[in-house]
Amino acid sequence: MRSVSDILKEKGLISDHRNKYEYQAYGNKLADDLRDSQHRTLYIKLAKEEDRRLLDTAFSFAMDTDKKANLGKLFMWKLSELRKKRADTEKSHSPRRNGQEIGTHSEETVAPLVKSP
Repeated sequence: MRSVSDILKEKGLISDHRNKYEYQAYGNKLADDLRDSQHRTLYIKLAKEEDRRLLDTAFSFAMDTDKKANLGKLFMWKLSELRKKRADTEKSHSPRRNGQEIGTHSEETVAPLVKSP
């Protein structure tokens, strides 16, 4: 009977020594697939803090392009475009009342709490 470690070695599923957390593995995978190992820490930071759907969309865009020279640059450009689009849709969907965001008050709309004599 073979040990589990032997089977993992045979299948090539041994974990990378650089990965302690899942987001590190994802960031390292991005850096390797985009052939941009100089910015490995940037991809790890993005994997930790950024929405994974945006990263996946930008990654698929970069990999589907015909130009294979600057995949990292294409990835970052598409990610910035997706961030702008998300910010615009969040702005346009924010609840408003009389042209003013709900929860904010101007001085004219706030009635005084105590009437003066």
